[in-house]
This record gives sequence, structure tokens and C-alpha cells, in this order.
Amino acid sequence: MLLQIHTSRYKPVFIWESAMSLKNLALIQSGERTNPEGKAVANKILLAIPDMEYRTIRPYLEYLVLPRHHSLHEPNERPQFIYFPNSGVLSLVVVTENGKAVEAGIVGKEGIVGLASAVGLTRNPLREIVQIAGDGFKVAIAALHNALRSAPHLQMMLSRYAVLHGLQVSQTAACNRLHDTEQRLARWLLMTQDRVDSGLLKITHDFLATMLGTDRPSISLAASRLQYRDLIEYSRGSVRIVDRKKLEKRACECYGVVQQFNGDLGLR
Repeated sequence: MLLQIHTSRYKPVFIWESAMSLKNLALIQSGERTNPEGKAVANKILLAIPDMEYRTIRPYLEYLVLPRHHSLHEPNERPQFIYFPNSGVLSLVVVTENGKAVEAGIVGKEGIVGLASAVGLTRNPLREIVQIAGDGFKVAIAALHNALRSAPHLQMMLSRYAVLHGLQVSQTAACNRLHDTEQRLARWLLMTQDRVDSGLLKITHDFLATMLGTDRPSISLAASRLQYRDLIEYSRGSVRIVDRKKLEKRACECYGVVQQFNGDLGLR
């Protein structure tokens, strides 16, 4: 049976009642789901689960603004919440004993922050920090675990996301070790743009240097080379992607490997 769902803001959405797959559910528009305060949901995971499961977790969704450089979790802290970003980009950062740091992965509206806690682990060695400002929802860990008992699709999506994100982290580790700064910067800019849907990225060279595990002069040199080729424009505190196609060609193969999974994550 084919159902026709009407809303005042969106065109009709047609869904097969007998076989509502995750692919069908991904068609739901962001404004159609809200938390109890009426804040719109744009997180891909929260939009993709069935209505019944969403109603189970909805009471626990607490809206929050995510300002730039705000830390959601420090290494080995006992976490209290997991986070579903709506917008912006967050970095998962490895911090060494001497205070040096390097990015291991990024998370946007396609995923969650606090994945270790979602699967029952009580310790997390990563720093989880807002890299590009946005917003989202937090859920107390105990509440999430209770919700998962009656939410098999959400459980499956979190497990699936864990695998896909693990592949991203593995590729990032190889990239940081094997490729030059200019290639890595191109890869990072592309991955970030995939998550913010904007050619203008509010980010400083100092923070980029930390994320890519290098120093500011190296980032400045790499950015100037990309700008010389008319691939980007950069100024204090921001980078604008001018020619995405050429930037993809300048990036190392790591971006192509990661991009294969964009469709599975709900990214373009």
C-alpha cells in the first residue's frame, strides 16, 4: 500500500507502508522532526530511524549550541552524554603526553560524537572538540542505552556508523603518515565541506596545523600554493573553496577512498 504524507512546508512524500526501508526514511526532511522544545532535527541518523523509534528517543534530546573550539570531552574523562550534531564539524583529536595533538577523524550531521559511550565503553582517550560552530542535541548515556533496548534500527545504524567512521579514522592515519601537507590540506577541506554544505569554512591556520599534525608555517605554505592554483581563497580565520573539482584532483587518494562511503553516511 502506498501512503501519501502531506505537510504544509514540503511536497508530498510517498512511502511504501509494507516495506519502509532506511533508504526511504532518508527522504524525511529536517523540519519534520523536532525535539520536545520544538528545535528542528537535521542529524542524518535521527532522521533515518523509524517514527516509533524516534518517539522513543525524542524526550531525551536536549538542544545545544556548539561554539567553535568548545570541548565536549577531554581524554579519559568519564563521559556523561553522547551528541547528535545538526550542523558544524567536530574533531576527534589524539593528544600526546607532551601536549601535541593531531586529528584522527571528523564528525558532522552524518554521525554522533561519543561513539565509545554509545556502545557501552566508559573511557575515551580522545578529545572531542568543535572545529566549526554549529548546533545539535545531547542525550544522557543511560537514556540512550534504555532507548536502544526498543530501537533495533537505531542500534543497527550506530553499529554501521561505527564501522564507517573507523574506516575514515584508518585512512586518516595513513594519510597523515604518507602524504604531504598540501595533499592532506586539500583532503581535509573537501571532507569538511561535505559536512557543512558551504564553500566558506571558518577555520584558522593555527587550528588547521593542530588538526593536521604540523606547524603553522607549513599550513600557510600549503594554503598559498592551493590559492596560487586558484583552488581556494584564504584569509585570516577562513578558507573559501573556489574550484572543488580541481581541489579533488590535488588531494591524495585518501579523499576518494573516504568519499566512497559518503552516500552510506547520507552525505553528498
